[in-house]
Amino acid sequence: MSEPVTTGELLARDVMSRHFVSAAPEDTLGELAERLAEADAGSALVVEFGRLIGILTSRDIVRAVGERVHPSEARVRHWMSAEPVAASPGLAVEEAARLMVTGGFHHLPVTEDERPVGVVGLRTVVGSLQHAAPGW
Repeated sequence: MSEPVTTGELLARDVMSRHFVSAAPEDTLGELAERLAEADAGSALVVEFGRLIGILTSRDIVRAVGERVHPSEARVRHWMSAEPVAASPGLAVEEAARLMVTGGFHHLPVTEDERPVGVVGLRTVVGSLQHAAPGW
């Protein structure tokens, strides 16, 4: 039996993007879609009073369009995933990857005291793991 591959001390804080799109729950999907396009981002962290309350992804926007909602009327609060799984900055990257793969999502918010400080993307995590531990 082979030894598990280890990446040492690679943590969420090491691979997270500190520049992320944020949204308020009352924003429209159209407004948010424009901001996501400008930032070339696939998700937005939904924040209320400084605290993370949800996440809205491009998949959510596609789902809304598929249901024929009007982007200037549909609100983020109705299409976001409330209370998303979030990581602390000190979470091991391997565990972040496990959370995303088992949860079936591609964006993991990183929070400190319920306040978003970054977001980790699955592609970034997998790339970091492959670089740090070839064969992962």
